This record gives sequence, structure tokens and C-alpha cells, in this order.
Amino acid sequence: MAAQAPLSFEDLLPLMAEKFGGDGLIRELCNGFQLLTDADKGVITFDSLKKNSGILGLQELADDDLTSMLKEGDLDEDGVLNQMEFCVLMFRLSPELMQQSEMLLEEALSQQDFSFCF
Repeated sequence: MAAQAPLSFEDLLPLMAEKFGGDGLIRELCNGFQLLTDADKGVITFDSLKKNSGILGLQELADDDLTSMLKEGDLDEDGVLNQMEFCVLMFRLSPELMQQSEMLLEEALSQQDFSFCF
């Protein structure tokens, strides 16, 4: 059996931040969250992640990889990702964006209107 090639991750968040600004990046993260959520529960579950990961081109991820993704972002350890946990995880997975995150956070907080996420 052939060994599976390691997945490569292209960090597109810095490009998105540059193109959309802080407010637009948060809006895009909210849209990404909505794509992956369980419509009935309003959170990302293992089943919703597995079902919807193909939308993002991640259909070849093994169940262990999906479980690891959930555990990595599950800050309150309830077994699912809420919107804030998802956004924090996306920032943590982007080393370049972490360096720019203070500026983006200040810009987003200055807007103080997160109603588009809910």
C-alpha cells in the first residue's frame, strides 16, 4: 500500500486580510464557519465537518485528522467548535497572520459591530 503524501497547507488568511481588511476577514471567517456547521446545532461537529469538508477540498482527510482539528480548536472541551473557537483556530493556523493579528483585531474592535456574524 502506498504511503499517503502529507497534506500541504497554503496559508491564505494573510492574503485575505490584505484584500478585505480586518472587517472583511472576520466576515469571511464567519462565512467559512457557516459552511461547516451543523444547521440544527449551530456549531461545527465531527459529522458536519466530515460531511462539509469536501466543499473546501478536504474530502481526503482521515477521521483522525478531522478529530484532531476539532480537538485543536475546542477551547471549552465540549466536543464541538463554536464560532469564536473556529475563528481563533483559523488565526492560530496562520503564523504570518498571527504576526499581523494585533492590527487586525484593533481594526475589527474599533468597528464594534459584529452583528453580521450572528
